[in-house]
Amino acid sequence: MKQLKQIYAALEIASHEIRLVVGEFHESRFNVLRVERTRCSGVAHKEIVDEQAVVAAIIKLITKSSHALGYKIERVLVAIPAIGVERAAKRVSVPLEEGSKRVRLSHIQMGINEAVSYKPGDDVELVNIGCIKYITNGITSRKMPIGEICDVLTMNVDLLYAKKEIVYAYARCVEKAGLEIMDICLDAYAMAEEAAVFEQTVDKYVIQVDLDRQDTTLSLFTHGKLVSCEVLDSGYGKWLTDLKEAFGFPSDVGFRLLKNNLTFAKDMEEDAVIYLWNEEKVTKQLTMKQLYDCVKDDVDAWINAVNEACAPIVETGDGRYLMCGEGMEIQGLAERMGDFNALAKVYVPQIIGARDCSLAVCLGLFYNWKEQLEIRSDDRICANIRDITNGTQIGKRRATDDEGSFTKRLKSMLLSEK
Repeated sequence: MKQLKQIYAALEIASHEIRLVVGEFHESRFNVLRVERTRCSGVAHKEIVDEQAVVAAIIKLITKSSHALGYKIERVLVAIPAIGVERAAKRVSVPLEEGSKRVRLSHIQMGINEAVSYKPGDDVELVNIGCIKYITNGITSRKMPIGEICDVLTMNVDLLYAKKEIVYAYARCVEKAGLEIMDICLDAYAMAEEAAVFEQTVDKYVIQVDLDRQDTTLSLFTHGKLVSCEVLDSGYGKWLTDLKEAFGFPSDVGFRLLKNNLTFAKDMEEDAVIYLWNEEKVTKQLTMKQLYDCVKDDVDAWINAVNEACAPIVETGDGRYLMCGEGMEIQGLAERMGDFNALAKVYVPQIIGARDCSLAVCLGLFYNWKEQLEIRSDDRICANIRDITNGTQIGKRRATDDEGSFTKRLKSMLLSEK
């Protein structure tokens, strides 16, 4: 039997842009097929403030990506901001029928359906089914006990909820853009899937720090579970604002300068010129020291805010930080990891075609969906399979001609003309 294509699209509505990653699971590998992003000003501190602008940006993004791939993207996995996250642990028991007494997939599905029927309040909506532990004959396991013989299957299910108004606002924008939502997932949870955070929390706390332009999301993980999330009202956008006020740089220029030139090294070349521009026919220049002086206090304040917020966890002695998010593209921040009040390291995705800290959430959406496929009977993909089959050659041809495509950049690195 021919293996079905497993091509999916992941969408994140971030604070200043919308990101889309299209990828395919092929045998044991995951391949990135397309990465697109477009600016959007319709989001403020993770809340939709201009629905029309967000919908228009999504349509633009999907249209461009569909044209490049050669088939229309119809369905997406969607990230939901981790605001007002509530966690509930439900324990359910599923008696097995007389006869074989063997656990089947249908029994697990029954248990999950019973667990998700619980709702802690009218102002929240279920977003994620987290850690599931199965108990058969007194033995606990995270592996589905398909085929095990027992009288009763007991399941401990973690349920994660987010603010209902936030979930509905994001979903409404996606659906108004003409897309079907295959699944939703908390952005913090998806990022943890990509960074393999759950596997690191068997015997310690991990605080995932997502540095975004407008906010910083702190997510606490332990024993393979997402315990809580807190959003700090400060991001690297303040650093960009200071650069704009001091030198007049637009946000994209400011971020590029911070990303590639900011350093906190003591032996920096203070007078090294890193940027030249013309203003009213006068040539101006920016030195490495000027860039450092402009944002140093902001960076110090941000580190102090994270340390203060996480102090109660760190004081237990078992906490550590995993630094993620678009802000971690600012390479100089790696030099400041020693200033946090616990061990800290930066996480950068290593998937070819998506080695960018800002894409961690989109990448994690794929793995979250993949895990659920073991339980769900869902063979939907991001597009019509006939369109994908018919558009493969068109997509390859367009990708080759597209100067912005990853395909051409990769070929330019690996091949040389004879």
